[in-house]
Amino acid sequence: MSITAERKQQVIAEYKTHEGDTGSVDVQVAVITDRINNLSAHFETHKKDHHGRRGLLVLVGQRKRLLDYLKKTDIERYRTLIGRLGLRK
Repeated sequence: MSITAERKQQVIAEYKTHEGDTGSVDVQVAVITDRINNLSAHFETHKKDHHGRRGLLVLVGQRKRLLDYLKKTDIERYRTLIGRLGLRK
């Protein structure tokens, strides 16, 4: 259900803002989005995994808080990030 270390490194390399960047808001949102997509696919086959579904809801809330912070601080970066990730905001 979690993403592999290789996949996480790919996502970090794609969304980093500078060299050595692993914790910026862009990277965090991209990693969380990848985990959410992975969990959504998991729930297609495991419909009764309610404990995992709670984890999904926690991740969605965390992503929402990070996106709200980014929207409040840098609206252009927010718009480009949701465009790149394909989120509906």
